[in-house]
Amino acid sequence: MHSNDLPDDDCFALRQASRHISKLYERHLSEAGITPTQFSVLKTLSRCTNLTMAELAKAMVMDRTTLVRALKPLLRRGLVVAPAEPQSNRRLRVVLTRRGITKLDEAAAHWATAQASFERSFGPQQAAHLRSELFRMTSYLSER
Repeated sequence: MHSNDLPDDDCFALRQASRHISKLYERHLSEAGITPTQFSVLKTLSRCTNLTMAELAKAMVMDRTTLVRALKPLLRRGLVVAPAEPQSNRRLRVVLTRRGITKLDEAAAHWATAQASFERSFGPQQAAHLRSELFRMTSYLSER
């Protein structure tokens, strides 16, 4: 089956594009020893400190169980911590560690290479427009 066999299937088109782009970023980020999802988690935590698991899951547009699977290797490697809360009724928070900041800095160079490669092949203006439209779509759909 070819992609043009399903010309009106938005879901198929998005998933197919996502897989192709993800492979590009996976190839580059693997040199830093992390996945694109892990990079996004570290990046999100660097921008929004001290998030609860629920807040991080919402920011990443992931369900909590998927987020937990992505966090486990980061926790094991000491890139993030989930410090014990003094009161048991408080929500679990996730915090980027110094080691996590160092890994994020290392990975950012590989991410930039992947980004530049995508923009070279797709076109910088088209990539910017695509990003803008995808974020607009995500924002629109999350409001519903």
